[in-house]
Amino acid sequence: MPSVKTTSAKTTSAQRNPAASGPRGIPLTDAGIPAWRVGRPDAYLASAVDAAREALAPIARPADVGEHVAAKSEGERTVTHLFESRLGGYRGWLWFVALARTSRSKDVTVSEIGLLPGEDALLAPEWVPWSERVRPEDTAQEAENEPARAASDEPVDAPGSDAVPEADAAPGAGEPEQGEAE
Repeated sequence: MPSVKTTSAKTTSAQRNPAASGPRGIPLTDAGIPAWRVGRPDAYLASAVDAAREALAPIARPADVGEHVAAKSEGERTVTHLFESRLGGYRGWLWFVALARTSRSKDVTVSEIGLLPGEDALLAPEWVPWSERVRPEDTAQEAENEPARAASDEPVDAPGSDAVPEADAAPGAGEPEQGEAE
């Protein structure tokens, strides 16, 4: 079972770098995971694990949702439940379900559901613009191949072309036979 840690004592990347924040300005940890608010979760919402699991039914098969990992306070009368993901290709990820309720109400409202990367999740590398990815040797190799293509005097057929060179065509091909109307 993956461990989920709160980041109350740790400095988040958003605190060191204000540009390092997730959706809606939520600060991110060094691993890119939203830094959870700390505090005591609403007892009624924290106990609504079955409601949170049922909320995942429209987007996940029951076999893809693992054990309940944690219930984290997101603010007054708002709790996020985390479940282990058993979805193929998402090892280390966590399903999340944000629940809320109004004051003095026992009606649980599902605010948001989805997947979050855990600390052991495999993530795509940082995107790098094309102009920064191209190395000098890439353009040098392309420049070396360019004169060889220009020197070639044989026509190159387009891929998928069914054109047959005239020298290879059968004699009289495409001409009407004797006695046939044109």
